[in-house]
Amino acid sequence: MSELAGRVALVTGGARGLGAAAAKALAGKGAKVVVSDVRDGEETAAAVGGAYIKQDVTSEDEWIAAVAFAKEKFGGLDILVNNAGIFWVKPLVMETLEDFRRMQQINVEGVFLGLKHAMPAIAERAQQWDGGGAVVNISSVAGIVGAPNLVAYNAAKGAVRLMTKSAALEYAPMKVRVNSVHPGIIDTPMMAEAAKVMEAVTGQGANVVRTQLASRHPLGRMGRDIDVANAVAFLASDAAAFVTGSELVVDGGMTAI
Repeated sequence: MSELAGRVALVTGGARGLGAAAAKALAGKGAKVVVSDVRDGEETAAAVGGAYIKQDVTSEDEWIAAVAFAKEKFGGLDILVNNAGIFWVKPLVMETLEDFRRMQQINVEGVFLGLKHAMPAIAERAQQWDGGGAVVNISSVAGIVGAPNLVAYNAAKGAVRLMTKSAALEYAPMKVRVNSVHPGIIDTPMMAEAAKVMEAVTGQGANVVRTQLASRHPLGRMGRDIDVANAVAFLASDAAAFVTGSELVVDGGMTAI
């Protein structure tokens, strides 16, 4: 398939999990993909025929460098997937101010810096595509509904949801669409790490915890990375040419209850 032929995408946090799946989905539709991550993303980049750049999304200089790298390597930038983020489960009274600020720094400021520095580059080329340029911000169901022990994460993902809408309105005249994706509980390495914490806290085995997590979704399972990656690829494509400022929920019915 070549729905995204000629387009260049930058996927943050692309070394593993949702980011790697999104990179593969975009490449599968013909895009050239720059994989960025603080981790080594060379393997993912090679698998999608793209390129890797080490990037800390909290660094403004590294955002400037990542956009410049996309231009140098592939001639421009058309799609940004703001995926890099962190997650933990912690009671409010145990959350330190340092914890809270770190969550916002990566999950909110990282998205802000991506919007600030990638949008002008995307706007430069947007008119040549039927669907224009595209930004997909990875939020969460936690950006829509609250949950206990997630105050820092709720705050961050709620901010991503509304930043998305603001940027969508600002850049609509430049033909750049901005949407957010809100996954439920997705079976990724980051979720596996959180599940281990839950096992330790509750004293329950891994199978019990996984069953409980799956049961929160009416469809009866946790999400898979491809479920989210397909949503990202849709929003990045011309099939979503009239979709901007929206939130695409990929949660197996979790928030419909």
